[in-house]
Amino acid sequence: MAKEVGNIVEVAQGNEDFSTLVAAITAADLGEALSGEGPFTVFAPTNAAFAKLPAGTVETLLKPENKATLTAVLTYHVVAGKFTAADVVNAIKAGGGKAELTTVQGGKLTASMMGNLVMLRDAKGGMSHVRQADVMQSNGVIHVVDAVVLP
Repeated sequence: MAKEVGNIVEVAQGNEDFSTLVAAITAADLGEALSGEGPFTVFAPTNAAFAKLPAGTVETLLKPENKATLTAVLTYHVVAGKFTAADVVNAIKAGGGKAELTTVQGGKLTASMMGNLVMLRDAKGGMSHVRQADVMQSNGVIHVVDAVVLP
């Protein structure tokens, strides 16, 4: 019998590499939503990914008066549905090298391949790479990314 994994938020809380993401989810009051039935695909930035943002960005986003902006940034990392790495790669192939993913925030991420890595390009042209794929959860899947994407 397979070990029961937690939901996306529980798994993130159990991994110290996601402490900044968990703090942001908490500040944006998204914990309940991301603990829901889903399924969700989350492109989850690590602490190191958040650290690449300009100095003070995370602290500013975590302030209560910036909750709407923080929520937009976080939900830009979430796609409704469960998309495994194979699903994303197949969509890229079917799209002739690119696949557009509509995020829960409403914006688009463009997925493409860079060698063996799935690369995400955000609305501003910023790039992030999937460094660990298919971390399965009870309500979806996490793909660990090395940069924060911005709507």
